[in-house]
Amino acid sequence: MQRHRITPRPDWQRTVEEQGLVLPLTRHPDDSLRPYWDESAYYSFTLPEVEALEETVEELHRMCLAAAEHMVTHHRFADLGITDPRLAQTVAEAWHRRAELPSVYGRFDLRYDGTGPAKLLEYNADTPTSLVEAASPQWFWMEDRFPGADQWNSLHERLVAAWKNQAALLPPGAPLHFAHSAADELGEDLMTVAYLKETAEQAGLDTDWISMEEIGWDPLSGRFVDNRLRFIRSCFKLYPWEWLTGDRFADHVLDTLDNGGGTGTTLWIEPAWKMLLSNKALLAVLWELYPDHPNLLPSYLDGPRDLAHTTGYVAKPLLGREGAGVTIHAPGTLPPAPQEPCCYQQLAPLPDFDGNHVVLGAWVVENESAGLGIRESSGLVTDEYARFLPHVIQ
Repeated sequence: MQRHRITPRPDWQRTVEEQGLVLPLTRHPDDSLRPYWDESAYYSFTLPEVEALEETVEELHRMCLAAAEHMVTHHRFADLGITDPRLAQTVAEAWHRRAELPSVYGRFDLRYDGTGPAKLLEYNADTPTSLVEAASPQWFWMEDRFPGADQWNSLHERLVAAWKNQAALLPPGAPLHFAHSAADELGEDLMTVAYLKETAEQAGLDTDWISMEEIGWDPLSGRFVDNRLRFIRSCFKLYPWEWLTGDRFADHVLDTLDNGGGTGTTLWIEPAWKMLLSNKALLAVLWELYPDHPNLLPSYLDGPRDLAHTTGYVAKPLLGREGAGVTIHAPGTLPPAPQEPCCYQQLAPLPDFDGNHVVLGAWVVENESAGLGIRESSGLVTDEYARFLPHVIQ
């Protein structure tokens, strides 16, 4: 793994926008606009490195599924912050019926510097973003700059294949709605959902488009409807389950949820069992089940334990995203009183390449490794000001 400087292509911003990346720039706190898509540098990997990382990702995915089974079997929903018995039952039922429920993709965030085993930082299996830039613009960048090279990137083909594979699980005779939140002012959710909708259409599915805020409830029929008052039979939502089951429509969601049993009315993708994998408590459960595994970091739910005195630790809110609420604590630091439930993970500072802290986003489609996206940040926490850089296989 190496970082290389390179001159950006002329008119790169227009190019990536035409390829679907609608936010090539990020507005920073000083009101300046700086590249989010950053092709002033790129990373290279050897083929053996990529093959080893692919194996690691698929092993981690299998371990996460085993951890989900453990959490359901041992009824550890309280560790996830799921205290509503009805919601816990819903998640458990979705897990038991998972073979009947469409499930498309997820993203592992890994610490890796090319010299040792990759370490799992977290798994977003419910609402992962940075998909478009990983699947499309970086592939076309490679073809422009390194014709004939290769890339860890089969995302587009695998997504189309996934929709084809799971089409039979969708309710017949109704479009698959794709929903994002209109509260997303940057356009990242809109961009991601639009791309996933395109892959579903290429798989031959009938699709439609709606914002979460436009989804209505018809009290007469007891159904969710779209802005044309059509029954929403299935919906891909880039909207976290904890929000979906926490707002004023939560009872309606649970009342009409199709968990594969044929008794519900609306099928949501990703399914409810993904709540087991997109919660930082997963990290602690993994460490319980696979202690000293080379691709895991020690993680606990009841406090940092010995990490406070040895390596230092990172406190991560169970449901945080884009680094929100993450705090870093050096060895010898007394843990502050937590403001919300956290997972305490061993401090493993992100690798520093020329002053840039890098994290690998490794994608899984269905149950297979599918591609890589790389983000850099100025600090140790990968936050909303991180930059996306392309890569090649040497």
